[in-house]
Amino acid sequence: MLKPRISRKAPAKIQSRQSMDRLHGDSASEWQHLLSAAALLALTFSCFAPLGLAQSPDLPPGAAQAKAKTACLECHDASIIIQQRLSKAAWTKEVDKMIKWGALVDATDRDSFIDYLSANFPPDKPPAEMPRTAPVKKR
Repeated sequence: MLKPRISRKAPAKIQSRQSMDRLHGDSASEWQHLLSAAALLALTFSCFAPLGLAQSPDLPPGAAQAKAKTACLECHDASIIIQQRLSKAAWTKEVDKMIKWGALVDATDRDSFIDYLSANFPPDKPPAEMPRTAPVKKR
């Protein structure tokens, strides 16, 4: 008659750690550190993101405002645009450059973008006053 084999299992927490060690070498603790760092980064971003969004200026109203928000603000803040004072020729070069760099501007919308930007941010308009933020102290 055969005796049943008795196995002693490690507790679930230890067993899963041992399983991870077998699969990934001794990288289980590295995973824990990465997860901790990711959680800390997410927490930090969620605390400071509303501050950055609250200070961001908005593009002026106009026919192409919604499309400009979609295309331009995908990569950078509105303050980059609002600070510019360019002629229509310079805005044309700028829009074409951004399209080459990957801005999603439909070919039929290109001219309306240029008209919108050159009407709202011409060279003869006074520079935009950007809100100042408190300097960040280095530790």
